[in-house]
Amino acid sequence: MKNLTRLFFFGALFGMLFIKESSHLLLFLVPLWIVSYKEFLRLNKRVVKSVIWFNLSISVGYLIMSMLKGFCPWEYLLYINLKVYLLTYFVFYFFSKVDMIEFFSFSKELSFLLSISLSQIISYKKTFEDFRLAYKARVVRSLREREKGFVGRVFEFFLLKALRDSKERTMAMKARGFFD
Repeated sequence: MKNLTRLFFFGALFGMLFIKESSHLLLFLVPLWIVSYKEFLRLNKRVVKSVIWFNLSISVGYLIMSMLKGFCPWEYLLYINLKVYLLTYFVFYFFSKVDMIEFFSFSKELSFLLSISLSQIISYKKTFEDFRLAYKARVVRSLREREKGFVGRVFEFFLLKALRDSKERTMAMKARGFFD
């Protein structure tokens, strides 16, 4: 069953990647929406929040370039944004139904990398939530100028934490033979 799940995931993913028409992407997207009808709003919100800034910046850049070069960008913009949305929605939906760690258990290296990544994500998320709650408990809403300093200090903290953690992760990966 695990191998069929993996085969379906990679087959569907590559199938979506090879589609070159927006209308064909909709043939994948509409059934996916129907299958996920109970979770549609929650998944849609997560997908849009995940891709909006990236898609917006790429789309605006492409739109500006198309105006300078003198060609119509709308078909391609629809295609690329729909493809990113479809792939993200599919991956989010798929891994909401399938245990990610079990899915990648066929490879010792992938399992290890996944566990390192997930532990770091969970650790950072908890630390950020602690910062957010501490800030919320200590600052009155009208003190907006302090927020910039707080955001800067939190960013600095996470940057330094990421640098320290990357050294530790590199040593762990070297010890397990990932690279020399």
